[in-house]
Amino acid sequence: MALWKTVGNSTLDGVSRVADLDASKLTITLSETLKPIPPRDTWLFGNIMTDHMVVAEFDPETGWSNPEIKPRGPLSLDPASSCVQYGTTVFEGMKAYIGPDGKPRLFRPDMNMARLARSAERMALPPFNIDQVLVLIKQLITVDRRWIPSSSGYSLYIRPTLMGTRMGLSVAASDHATLCIFLSPAGPYFRSGVKAISALAVADTVRAWPGGTGGHKVALNYSPGFLPLRVAQKQGYEQILWLLGDDMKVTEAGAMNIFIVVKRDDGEINLLTPPLDGTILPGVTRDSVLALAKAHAAGEIILPGLQQTLRIHAQERTFTMDDLWRWSADGRLLEAFGAGTAVIIASIGKIGFKSREDIILAEHEDGLGPLANAFRTTILDIQEGKEAWKDWGVLVDEL
Repeated sequence: MALWKTVGNSTLDGVSRVADLDASKLTITLSETLKPIPPRDTWLFGNIMTDHMVVAEFDPETGWSNPEIKPRGPLSLDPASSCVQYGTTVFEGMKAYIGPDGKPRLFRPDMNMARLARSAERMALPPFNIDQVLVLIKQLITVDRRWIPSSSGYSLYIRPTLMGTRMGLSVAASDHATLCIFLSPAGPYFRSGVKAISALAVADTVRAWPGGTGGHKVALNYSPGFLPLRVAQKQGYEQILWLLGDDMKVTEAGAMNIFIVVKRDDGEINLLTPPLDGTILPGVTRDSVLALAKAHAAGEIILPGLQQTLRIHAQERTFTMDDLWRWSADGRLLEAFGAGTAVIIASIGKIGFKSREDIILAEHEDGLGPLANAFRTTILDIQEGKEAWKDWGVLVDEL
């Protein structure tokens, strides 16, 4: 990790020093005409972009170029670029919020930057200084601050993207790269708002596999899921529940980490999520749910809507589709929900698989089960600066 954060970049042989990414050399060219902000009822996730973007390029001979903020527009890429031909693209998803004090803030951005670095390393892309990327994100947010919504549940989505831009068709790592950071105002991820979604369990197509890239946020993890999702939607389901192996281990729900709530024999509850075995993305929201559940169990906080005496046993452990059927038949499967930056928390109300009868979970008036609602409310309050917890909320002007 030290290489990516503190050591100046070098050529790939590790000897010759080249320029590191340096936010102090940032140049800013503002758009002459700012776009009008569309009405919020027209917003779909990722369909509206702000006025500006950050761009910096890496060359193996000279290192990172001086970064620039400029009007948002197309990038120039050779059709033989590595990112086009071999999918050498990694990215992050994070959000900026306006707090009650009127100041923009980020949610646990250090975790996003660390994951971006790991993803880039996994794809053999040139290294960069993650602290400098955060400074550039702050500068871009400051320039396009007018786009940050003030309504609860709304935010400014941030997409730092690193693309391999080596020109050539040889199958090799890209020693050229382009870093692009852009912003998109975001409302609720699902157009229907906060409600329970349905998921079709899929075993014949996998999202990730042992030794692959499932534990990293790389572009090629997402597109293979588009066709299975289309098939599921034609059958009336909204998302995919990804299974893996002959024993049908549950891995993720769509592009979200998955949690399930199971009643124990002693009346307490287990909160289960698959372990980080290389096939599971180490989500920031996932980590936050686990931390909050353990804090509630330790008496450090009381999650809203839950009794202080409710004992939550948060566990990272493998469970299978057969486990879900058994727990459901026994009346012990209380909740299932997905967790991710875009959606925060989404309850799963129905799970289908082939010709077997659907698993139906209890309906809740607000669309979220008690634990799902408790986690969503708490995380959103921290994100929006209504509640302080550890160092999770970071003011942009403190970066």
